[in-house]
Amino acid sequence: MSASPSSPDIDREAMHARYRAERDKRLRPDGNDQYVEVTGVFEHYVDDPYVEVTEREPVRDEVTVAFIGGGFAGLVNGARLKEAGIDVRIVEKGGDVGGTWYWNRYPGAQCDTAAFVYLPLLEETGHMPTEKYTHAPEILDHSRRIANHYGLYDDALLSTTVTELEWDESVHRWIIRTNRGDEFRAQFVAMGTGPLHRPKLPGIPGITDFAGHSFHTSRWDYDYTGGDPNGALMEGLADKRVGIIGTGATAVQCIPHLARSAGELFVFQRTPSSIDIRNNHDIDAEWFDTLEPGWQEKWIENFTILQTGGFAEEDLVKDGWTDLSQRIRDRVLSYDEGFSPELMLRAYHDSDDEKMVEIRDRVDELIADPDVAEALKPWYRQLCKRPCFHDEYLQSYNNQNVHLIDTDGQGVRLIDETGLWVGDDHYDVDCIIYASGFEVGTEHARRNGFDPVGRDGLRLSDHWEDGMRSMHGLHVHGFPNLFVVGFSQAANLISNVPHNFTDNSKTVTAVIAHALDTGAQEVEVTADAEGAWITRLESGGRMFGGSPDCTPGYYNNEGQPIGPRALRNGVGFPEGPAAFFDYIDKWRNSGDFEGLEFR
Repeated sequence: MSASPSSPDIDREAMHARYRAERDKRLRPDGNDQYVEVTGVFEHYVDDPYVEVTEREPVRDEVTVAFIGGGFAGLVNGARLKEAGIDVRIVEKGGDVGGTWYWNRYPGAQCDTAAFVYLPLLEETGHMPTEKYTHAPEILDHSRRIANHYGLYDDALLSTTVTELEWDESVHRWIIRTNRGDEFRAQFVAMGTGPLHRPKLPGIPGITDFAGHSFHTSRWDYDYTGGDPNGALMEGLADKRVGIIGTGATAVQCIPHLARSAGELFVFQRTPSSIDIRNNHDIDAEWFDTLEPGWQEKWIENFTILQTGGFAEEDLVKDGWTDLSQRIRDRVLSYDEGFSPELMLRAYHDSDDEKMVEIRDRVDELIADPDVAEALKPWYRQLCKRPCFHDEYLQSYNNQNVHLIDTDGQGVRLIDETGLWVGDDHYDVDCIIYASGFEVGTEHARRNGFDPVGRDGLRLSDHWEDGMRSMHGLHVHGFPNLFVVGFSQAANLISNVPHNFTDNSKTVTAVIAHALDTGAQEVEVTADAEGAWITRLESGGRMFGGSPDCTPGYYNNEGQPIGPRALRNGVGFPEGPAAFFDYIDKWRNSGDFEGLEFR
């Protein structure tokens, strides 16, 4: 049992000084610009390796709703619209639905939020997850199950990328053009393109000089490695020296598989991840059958309340996400001083100190080499970076063929024809795997490849020049009949992103159904309502990403100052996710749709 943070065994001042020192050595003036686009010689990194595109005639027609994106956002919104009797067409650049889970097929990929709250529409489709944290093939299958159950394949355009989206005032319709020559109209458009679909690469000098094989984790090259998404041994790596750049959530999941397969594995680490216990297990079918109707919504609400510091009689999910939040809540109660923002911050700091001591102690318990163990310890608050949960990752470094190349926060210095340089040391490798994540902090138009043009020729990029502007994160003034489906400027629930989408779907469906029932051609948020929402958020909004002194990462704008623009792009409802879901439920069920104009 770890010591309490109030114990003299823990020098909290020294701990926090170490946090600041580790942050400072990783700060870079280029922020998000340290990453490079997958263009030029890397352009094939965004190609679809899973489905061969077949020729078809361009589409020239009209639909009621077009949904751009076939991930969970598109699937859940499509399902709810279909339930309401509203026709919807999904337009998806991948060869199938699934979004993140279509692209990510690397070995070991699985959800890191419990499947009972992460996978949408389980009750509606009659599916029981096989594990508490299901693996990627099952998640992709569930995505297909949703599409089949609701008939979302019937009118979908797959392997199709939107290139232009333009409002035609004369007919009150959106004109959608694609890379397949399509040009069709839609009365309503919703965009659920998400932040995790366009790979990014580290801007390491010489990255184009490497003469060996390379690929990004989101386009895993099984033709080279052997194996499959189900975790079969990658025989193709048995005689290979493999280097992987990155130790974030993706790398944590695939490194154990690489450790079992590669002749030698070199893990290039800039910042270690926080690795908590996952404790995955199979689901008992007999127990599952005892769940009463409405169980999933109950579980989702319970998770959200507990994970964000609220109160519930029991913890249904019992995982690492709810653990820290319950510690904070219980510590506030132990103070016996009532509630205040200052007490909540104090409770967070105290509980986080305790949790991170446990995380670092676990590294010592599992790693045989003390030097390797020290390098794998995260010196920052847990929510500064995406928390990771795994029961095999740390143990992989006990394998003789696995070499941790800790760069002391500096990253790889140079890549040449035969390998990588860290400081003055060179590492020859046959293959480089980039576990460098996706574009998160870049511009909306750059990530998606199109820039919506609204009323009077206004581009969304111009309207958002000083940061995102919306009401409820969904409605944008000057862009009638358009819905931006996401989590910013709304619940901003990062621990269980699909919950944002399932709630979005209720609002989108309610607004569209009201417009159709009343014969309205257009629905648009007023400028005043949009402005009032931004003012409300900025007066006390929640920006995910921990404290300002966090180690750099995509949660905190890569350590760069969180100015007004960045704040707007990432701010959430001031009172938190659970309060937002309650607020928006009352808003859409009131029938008034305050802030919107139906014309």
